[in-house]
Amino acid sequence: MAPLFRSDGQARLLAELFLSGADELNLNELAQRAGLAYGTVHREVRRLLDAGLLNERRVGQARLVRPNPGSPLTQPVRDLLLVSAGPVPLLAAELRDIAGVEAAFLYGSFAARMRGEPGNAPNDIDVMVVGTPDPMAVYDACQRIGDQVGREINPTIMTPEEIGERSGFLAQVRDSPTVGVVGDLPWR
Repeated sequence: MAPLFRSDGQARLLAELFLSGADELNLNELAQRAGLAYGTVHREVRRLLDAGLLNERRVGQARLVRPNPGSPLTQPVRDLLLVSAGPVPLLAAELRDIAGVEAAFLYGSFAARMRGEPGNAPNDIDVMVVGTPDPMAVYDACQRIGDQVGREINPTIMTPEEIGERSGFLAQVRDSPTVGVVGDLPWR
């Protein structure tokens, strides 16, 4: 993630709020989507509410939050998230809707930077799609998201049988950092 956010968890939470396309999220759902503990989400949401970046609505015991469209920070935060954390929630939203996609994950330098490995800023994003989707649907989705985040997205499509085979390429992917997008990693 870009070093502009206090933590990777905060960036994931913001990405879910600002980029996922959900109108509102309750705190439990937000914790699940961002992969964070409920207490962490509760503290982060309080900070964001205090800063005016979020609006809150209560329905019974549930707290529903969403970006504050009236905050002058909302669009700049969204723009920063698009280029730093945006590929994951945007790709997830697109790839979930494509028939035949069983799993998808990022690998390569972008995934390594997201996992905290040092190195140069990546120029592109590598995504592995597992299943039997229409390749053109996957390529078109990656093109749309790439245009939004300002980086080329390079999809590799493999069937579940192919992903289980032994090859130098797959060994390198398995041994490198990955970031889940849809479903579970096929070898874990």
